[in-house]
Amino acid sequence: MTVTDRMDVASTLADAIIEGPRGYDGVVGDAAWAAEIRRLADLRGATLLAHNYQLPAIQDVADHVGDSLALSRIAAEAPEDTIVFCGVHFMAETAKILSPDKTVLIPDQRAGCSLADSITAEQLQEWKDDYPDAVVVSYVNTTAAVKALTDICCTSSNAVDVVASIDPDREVLFCPDQFLGAHVKRVTGRQNMQIWAGECHVHAGINGDELAEQARSHPGADLFVHPECGCATSALYLAGEGAVPAEQVKILSTGGMLDAARETGARQVLVATEVGMLHQLRRAAPDVEFLAVNDRASCPYMKMITPAALLRCLLDGADEVHVDPETAARARASVERMIAIGQPGGGE
Repeated sequence: MTVTDRMDVASTLADAIIEGPRGYDGVVGDAAWAAEIRRLADLRGATLLAHNYQLPAIQDVADHVGDSLALSRIAAEAPEDTIVFCGVHFMAETAKILSPDKTVLIPDQRAGCSLADSITAEQLQEWKDDYPDAVVVSYVNTTAAVKALTDICCTSSNAVDVVASIDPDREVLFCPDQFLGAHVKRVTGRQNMQIWAGECHVHAGINGDELAEQARSHPGADLFVHPECGCATSALYLAGEGAVPAEQVKILSTGGMLDAARETGARQVLVATEVGMLHQLRRAAPDVEFLAVNDRASCPYMKMITPAALLRCLLDGADEVHVDPETAARARASVERMIAIGQPGGGE
């Protein structure tokens, strides 16, 4: 393809972009689009990162696919000076926190997160004032401002280790996910642990009745359940009652699901998390049938990162993510304390 042909492709694709209240549309994520995305990324000197919950076309064109923390750590080590984070806003913020000297772009800055929005910095400060001697543990699925008020961050895969590392006589304030907090409290047996009543609306919508019905319909299937899900307790109940063999019930982060997928001996796996995860699971274990516990569990914010949005981002250098340097420094300290404890991979 000549230079003129490439410019024609870019112009045609750019002219097709339509902006609406729910994001950018009008561009199909086909082979021509993918080739143009790769060309523009090379021209901009950018690394493309895609979260596991992104659209399949976005995952397939990215340099790296994974959970938010793992991707942010990759961003910090990447030789490129520009990071394009295909995910939701707090994830791009985390990348900026760990790569303060790099340009971080998100294809649509309106891509928020119901879980991150369930606690504000002002609310956390008021909570801290009520428990002045407590240690604050915040899930990485929080804003930079909340991380800046946090003592130690955690991921879903290391939350138990993080909480267990804290002096047993110290009160713990865990935020913002109530289901992950309940899982940690159950596993650690810690009683002096206060849990914020936040949730991811997508994960909270995957309920125990759906899980039980699917488990009955697919005997012999493994259950992969994200600890943010409202059905995590139900999964353990099914195992405890013998409805599902305990060894088939696995409470896992997204990274943990991929590891388990490669090792499972089951022919079918029921997956309780956002449906975008199925794409990576099927790539990891193509001989296994992966089924969504709730096939409507699709995050509208994640899906705002469309082929059109990514094209616009690379053409225009939009939308750049900024974090106040003082906030970033304080937030970075809480993430680094977590990393020092160990096992920070597996993300959310």
